[in-house]
Amino acid sequence: MTIIQRVMSVLLSVACFCSLPTRAQTAAEPPAVTAEPPAAAAEPTAAKAEPPAVAAESQEPAAAQNSPAGAAPGKLIVTVGKSLIIDSPLKIQRISVANGDLMEAVAVNPKEVLINGKAPGETSLIIWQENGTRLLYDLTVRMSPIRLESVRQQLARDFPGDTINVTYENDTAFVRGRVKDVISADRVMAVAATLSLVNKPVNFLQVDVPPVETQILLKVRFANVDRGIGTDLGFNFATGALNQSTSVGTGQYPGPSVSTGGTVSLSDALNVFLFRKDLNLGVTIKALESKRLLETLAEPNVLAMNGKPASFLSGGEFPYPMVQGGSGLGTVSIAFREFGIRINFLPVITPRGTIQMSVAPEVSALDFANAVTFQGFTIPALSTRRVETSVELESGQSFVIAGLLDNTMTETLNKIPGLSNIPLLGKLFQSRAQNRNNTELLVIVTPEIVRPLAADQTVPSLTMSQPFMHPNSGIAMAQPGMDKTGPVPVKPPQDTMPLEQLVQQRKQGQAAPPATAPQFLIIPTGNAQPPSPGLPPAASAGPAGPAGK
Repeated sequence: MTIIQRVMSVLLSVACFCSLPTRAQTAAEPPAVTAEPPAAAAEPTAAKAEPPAVAAESQEPAAAQNSPAGAAPGKLIVTVGKSLIIDSPLKIQRISVANGDLMEAVAVNPKEVLINGKAPGETSLIIWQENGTRLLYDLTVRMSPIRLESVRQQLARDFPGDTINVTYENDTAFVRGRVKDVISADRVMAVAATLSLVNKPVNFLQVDVPPVETQILLKVRFANVDRGIGTDLGFNFATGALNQSTSVGTGQYPGPSVSTGGTVSLSDALNVFLFRKDLNLGVTIKALESKRLLETLAEPNVLAMNGKPASFLSGGEFPYPMVQGGSGLGTVSIAFREFGIRINFLPVITPRGTIQMSVAPEVSALDFANAVTFQGFTIPALSTRRVETSVELESGQSFVIAGLLDNTMTETLNKIPGLSNIPLLGKLFQSRAQNRNNTELLVIVTPEIVRPLAADQTVPSLTMSQPFMHPNSGIAMAQPGMDKTGPVPVKPPQDTMPLEQLVQQRKQGQAAPPATAPQFLIIPTGNAQPPSPGLPPAASAGPAGPAGK
């Protein structure tokens, strides 16, 4: 066969392939898909094949691999969930797909290939024929418009007052529009996320500027009455006769001491003391009746925003030593403990319009009666009344969240066996102490939704019992008003703002974690001062040494 005959054979093969049609396999409504004609292998222009009458999506023959330089591959378009068929005049030897997740190629017979759309995207398709010709296609799998329209209808039905637009490009959903709040934006993005299981939708939503947050004022009322009555009765005898010091008592109360020379010493001067010098005999009588009354009324108030925690403390901190362990064994550090009137609460306005809050009021005071002494330091105890609970009320309502009624009676009887059983005289060898205590506590909380005072309203103030000195400066120590600075615009500069910016501002407005209390290391010296009813000044750090160093 001559060279001219071979060239004519190739041209006839290409001419037959240019008339290669495709038909779509669709049972119901055919999708409208068009294709552009690729360049033929030997001809400078491509011939467009007429689609069959049953075809819904048409394609045009792709360029052969031995086509001239610059020939573009054929273009195919198929919808997700639909199919098309590629007919070849020659037998097909092999098929290659760049991304099998987007489409599926199934050989129906040696001359037909079924293309099924699986997921939106773009990929390449290569077909090898039996004469060695390679056909190249750029396949675009587009999303079904019915699915996108259903998402749009769902958003229009759930958010009738908002303007929301959803588009789908390059396997990614883009959401634009305007919504009322962050919750609505999250719901819109959740609906748009159903369009693609691979890529997340891009959020271009604008959120309306939120109104001023609701503010809640919490009023707490502590009412405490603590009463006590005590009675003490006892006898102690002491003598220095027969050249020896002798004392008789129950041991409940300290008694006197009489020496052989007639010298008397008393450990407790709050006694009735009788002494016969000729007999060298002394007697102390402990007969006391005490009454105690403690009344506490505290009404702290604290203001907080909806959903934000708030705390209030009116009191102070007292230091106490703390022994370190580990490598610093034996080293004493100073820590601080708060005391006073404290409130911690977190209010939340419910959809019902009520106020749900977690509240923890506390009243504590230093108790030196139960103090302990450690290495020369007097550490007071704390008398604490604490409540921690969660309640739900309407604005202005009150709730008694805690109450206490405590009655106690303690009686102590000491006597000397034998002598205390003597009729009448046996009472002299007995001692009795009796204490009665009554405690009543009431804690009431009242939340109120409040608004700030207007500029022309009088600010509450306290009445001072004594006047202060006249002001030294002739001007008021205050920021000039709007008559000097000009009016402040009450309308925000823009009606909407990006969702991410609003979320970031809310994160920045959260309360910062409380700072840790500072600690100081000390080493007590050897010449510690005797304990006093208060805390002595902190000893200087460093090892103990002789005085004067």
